Amino acid sequence: MTCQTIAILEPGYATYDTEASVLAAQGAQIAPVTPETEAVPALQALDPVAILVRERTVDASVIDACPRLKVVVRYGVGVDNIDLDYARSRGIYVANVPDYGAEAEVSEHALALYLAVQRRIPSRDGEVRQGRWGIGQAALIPSRENAALGLIGCGKIGLQAAHKFRALGFTSVLVFDPYLTGGAAAAADVQKVDLADLCKSADVISLHAPLTPETRHILDADHIALMKPTSVVINVSRGGLVDEAALAEALNQGRIFGAGIDVFEQEPVAPDNPLLHSRNTIVSDHAAWYSERSVAVLQRCAAREVAKVLNDEHPDHWVNKW
Repeated sequence: MTCQTIAILEPGYATYDTEASVLAAQGAQIAPVTPETEAVPALQALDPVAILVRERTVDASVIDACPRLKVVVRYGVGVDNIDLDYARSRGIYVANVPDYGAEAEVSEHALALYLAVQRRIPSRDGEVRQGRWGIGQAALIPSRENAALGLIGCGKIGLQAAHKFRALGFTSVLVFDPYLTGGAAAAADVQKVDLADLCKSADVISLHAPLTPETRHILDADHIALMKPTSVVINVSRGGLVDEAALAEALNQGRIFGAGIDVFEQEPVAPDNPLLHSRNTIVSDHAAWYSERSVAVLQRCAAREVAKVLNDEHPDHWVNKW
């Protein structure tokens, strides 16, 4: 059997035994390409038939470096880091893994970020460790009685987030999602509104939308300006959904209360990103999706997509259809 190389572009998991096991029948060899390695020459040397990728960019130069390439699979849902049109022009499948079951993890992380911001947990921890006791008047915490949650995007993760915020006592859920039907909104007990009304009315705004040309900077300076001074912004989706400079400015000027940010436009985040230095902002490292269970399922499902293509089948989650 001819050996078929599967390139792991930007490896980040403990092992790739799962992928190797799933693809053993195809005679596959797993070949990690580390972040420190220049992708194009490494891929030219490997000549892979498939690429498995997390956040690293797969553009025309990367695709052209792989003459035998048949499929690119994204570990996760978003595929904004892959040139879908160019892959389509080359007859190369692009697939993702939308159903690896991280809805619970992501929605839980959104809730955790909100609570850390709302209750000022990191700042309280730091001050107690420094010998300071008593929250004082300089660190007021707004009431969330009869609060409204605003969701930008209302798929599986958004609905999970709504359920968890309701358990905290949020009494209404406002949704901006052009793809959510009226019937689905009624069934989920959420209220469809336009984006401006959501920004004006919601006490917490949580983003759960894919990054597309239409959604890039959907939360821009104009929409941020509509928010209440007690508002909290939570982003566990894609950094590009938010105008980071505008959000940081609003936070530092006290025009909104706080933010919980798991994703950034540039990742790893640059040290000079304004959100790293903005007032009452909690950050994490694109970790909302993570648990031991979700990693295992994600790796297995991604490998199965590669296996289908190598068996001359369409992938189950083919995103650049022709």
